[in-house]
Amino acid sequence: MFRQTSKHLFLLCSLGVLFFWGTMPTFAEPVKIGAIFALTGKAVNSNRAAIHGTRLAIREINEQGGILGEPVELLVFDNESTPIGSHLAAEKAVGAGVTGIIGASWSSHSLAVAKVAAQHHLPMISPISTIPSLTDIGKSIFRVCYTDDFQGSALARFAFTDLAARRAVVFIDISSDFSMSIARIFRRTFESLGGKVVKEVEYKTGQEDYRPAIREALLHQADVVFLSGYDESGYLAAALQAAGSTAIPIGSDGWDAPSFFSSGGNRIVRGYFINHWLPDAIERGSRAFIEKFQGEGDILAPTALAYDAVHILAAAIEKAGTQDKFKVVDSLRSLRGFKGVTGDISFTPRGDAAKQACIAEIRAGVPHLLKCVHPDKHE
Repeated sequence: MFRQTSKHLFLLCSLGVLFFWGTMPTFAEPVKIGAIFALTGKAVNSNRAAIHGTRLAIREINEQGGILGEPVELLVFDNESTPIGSHLAAEKAVGAGVTGIIGASWSSHSLAVAKVAAQHHLPMISPISTIPSLTDIGKSIFRVCYTDDFQGSALARFAFTDLAARRAVVFIDISSDFSMSIARIFRRTFESLGGKVVKEVEYKTGQEDYRPAIREALLHQADVVFLSGYDESGYLAAALQAAGSTAIPIGSDGWDAPSFFSSGGNRIVRGYFINHWLPDAIERGSRAFIEKFQGEGDILAPTALAYDAVHILAAAIEKAGTQDKFKVVDSLRSLRGFKGVTGDISFTPRGDAAKQACIAEIRAGVPHLLKCVHPDKHE
């Protein structure tokens, strides 16, 4: 009797275990998306907006049901504001099994990430790295911003045509791939139009004393001074004006950061810069974006670009119907007419986005949208 009862109990327990395992809920495997930006080091301030935009997009996508019905997990890797740190961050992202990478911000950082991503044929979308050679690294590398070829030439044309500038001084940060690249393009276009770069002033970000560079620039009469760097350009522009320079300061897309204005940009009497997007853009998508996320921190061009980059990657995964990286890359390469906050986005065969650019005028330290220019008008 005991043996029979024990046998029945064993069978009941076995059936119970089978029933338990058979009815356990299946937990979804999240879609892992990696983001590589500077969380430490000198690039923190300029990277903050892109990180913010990335997080906003991931949150929104999860609120809408995730990707392929699965939740999205954002893995943020710190590149420590260096190219080698960017390389190591990319290797960590690969090791973590991400489906794609959003980042980086600074061109020198993105170049390092792209080499790792291309080696593993992993989709990478940079929100704001404009150096032309980035997408030449591999077929899995994309960007949602315009390139320095367009940015530098458009700014040179604006200076020559709209500002009637004929003589320019150019400041070049020789520690920055971005600065050297766009300065070269600006000079080539400006001089092809009939202008002349009368002096190139070299410096390094973070150097203790910029006064020698400022004195050197003041020795050369110019209509405009092109400051091709990042945050330090605000200080340089204000210092030049305070020292008596009459050259109009002009700059690139790095000028929309709060740190640019806090470093001296808020003291610029009159200046101009080119940018991917401005908060006062009148497009319906831009207005909806601002209305939805206003009050959640600064909304700048890198915020909107990173937001677009995440949504494009999500759309590509959905279109591919799988997280297979080869199929996702193919899906990205066929992207046409994506309705983004920063405009309609289609990737060229190189992986670049053909985008318009906005010219902002700084009046008494405050930027205002002046006009937009399109790539087809600058061929």
